[in-house]
Amino acid sequence: MQNLILDFGNTLYKLAVFDNGDLIYKSSGEKLYEKDVIALKKLFPKIKKAIYATVVDLDKDFKNCMHSEFQAIELNHNTPIPIKNKYKTPETLGKDRLAAAVGAAKLYPQKDVLIIDAGSTITYEMLRSDSVYLGGSISPGIKMRFKSLHHFTDKLPLVTFSDSNILTGQNTEDAILSGVINGILSEVDGIINRYKEMYSNILVVFTGGDLKYFDKNLKNNIFAAENLVLQGLNFILEYNDNKTY
Repeated sequence: MQNLILDFGNTLYKLAVFDNGDLIYKSSGEKLYEKDVIALKKLFPKIKKAIYATVVDLDKDFKNCMHSEFQAIELNHNTPIPIKNKYKTPETLGKDRLAAAVGAAKLYPQKDVLIIDAGSTITYEMLRSDSVYLGGSISPGIKMRFKSLHHFTDKLPLVTFSDSNILTGQNTEDAILSGVINGILSEVDGIINRYKEMYSNILVVFTGGDLKYFDKNLKNNIFAAENLVLQGLNFILEYNDNKTY
């Protein structure tokens, strides 16, 4: 049985096809249309079920297409999930954050896990070893910090991210690079260390578009899980497999 998984983020969508739990196809882009979904179904005719999660508004025609072509779930705060959600306002919780927590619970069972997703924003999610999601925090991502410095000042330039180890910038561009990059690294390592004080055997799992940069520059050891959100969505779909839509 093949499943279609869609994750709509602030800037890009991610699409995946799972076959009996194995990821067999993945793509991403800025915009996904109904015709793309229909073409994908022709490419993978065994797809019967689908789940989609979004942090942006999707148009009605696209949703109708999903539900007419597949047995589809739109992930929301009422969707049954295989973990306990302790977030006090579940209706405001980003669906990608929730899916990442489910993915971590299935991939790292009976472990305390700190999930860090580095993309448009940097999110931190705390999953306890008894599969209880406690919540987390949200911080600006790398590109957002560069854009903010440019937007909210008169003269600071918009700097393009580069893999730089500069500490003391000797021109304005390098000074911005140093401030943003070293600031983020110090933030992430600092938050990891605070959680380590509370959970001595905690696993730190990293995902998101900027994963490759953090993987080699943090002082703390981390586990890389590039497809954690997609895997979490697939786990949620499988968990709901015996329900009628």
